[in-house]
Amino acid sequence: MHRRLILAACLLLVTSANADEWKYEGGGVPIAYSDTGSAQFQFACRGGDLAMGFWVREPDSQVAGASSMSVAITADPEPESRDTALSSSFAQEMPLIHMDGSSVIVRGPVAREWARIAQRARNLIRIAFVRTGSPGGLEVFDATVLGAKGSSGSIQKVLDQCR
Repeated sequence: MHRRLILAACLLLVTSANADEWKYEGGGVPIAYSDTGSAQFQFACRGGDLAMGFWVREPDSQVAGASSMSVAITADPEPESRDTALSSSFAQEMPLIHMDGSSVIVRGPVAREWARIAQRARNLIRIAFVRTGSPGGLEVFDATVLGAKGSSGSIQKVLDQCR
């Protein structure tokens, strides 16, 4: 009985570790993505154009009620830092899509720049909805930290098919 519990615990650890790895799916729409269960970050080649998507299943009420918001990406953020402005790149204010959560889709040069940022991350990638708050500060919503393991290779497979 004790061995079965140890085996089950080891399998759970392997499953949670794999959840942090990036995945690639080929086919009609090649896609590289990481899914935490509460959010998904992805790059896809749709109709020859690179698209980056960030989707939060149960967004903060501020995000759920917004018609648009900016998005920030930070490669290898400081572990305890919530300051998204440090070493972050921002997408301009983008319209939000509200269906089974909230999402934003970025295409073209901005998606390519973000793909390069995500590929350079060694350990972690942090994505968040952001907006300008009181006197120059940023309000951060639905910050999601993803493992970067496999991001470079998976994203490169999408980029190779999306010229």
